[in-house]
Amino acid sequence: MSLGRPLQHNPEKALKAAVQAFWLSGYHHTSMQDLLDAMQLSRSSLYQSFGNKETLFLLALTRYREELLATLNTALDQETSAWQFIEGLLLRTAQQAQSEQAALGCLIFNSATELGDRGTPVSDAAVQSVQSITQFFVKVVEKAQLEGSIAQERDVQSAAYFLTLSMSGLRMLLKSGASQQQAEQLVGNILRGLR
Repeated sequence: MSLGRPLQHNPEKALKAAVQAFWLSGYHHTSMQDLLDAMQLSRSSLYQSFGNKETLFLLALTRYREELLATLNTALDQETSAWQFIEGLLLRTAQQAQSEQAALGCLIFNSATELGDRGTPVSDAAVQSVQSITQFFVKVVEKAQLEGSIAQERDVQSAAYFLTLSMSGLRMLLKSGASQQQAEQLVGNILRGLR
């Protein structure tokens, strides 16, 4: 039985390029030709390895989400407190003002805004990704409450949604050209609202 021709490309490198392409232009504005160019693949190689555009987007968004959550969990583990993690995350985001990173925004929030909640596989994946971010913040808020930096009477789920909303709003403002000073003022308001 033939195993077929061996892959002539690095699937990890190709998927990383797809993530960047979708991140730069969004799902609808990224054409198959854009993906072929970014991934440096022939059409047949792309379909053989990743399927169609929808399947590739689902893989790319999953990879982005997994890497982001791994980075966030590592940062949380390395901080001396959950509050310092929250403060550091928001301030580091604000300090990206007017950078290439700021102009890209966040692939998860970008995708949720672009795709909405339409019941399609790609929109469902975007919604699930936002929910994954919120679930991470649930863990952060619970830890902060145990440490005494967020009031015990604060509803955990509501506070986690507040952090998700704050991060998505901060990313959107930075993407639209807000200055570092404006972003840091917003961070101050967010932190006061969370207490």
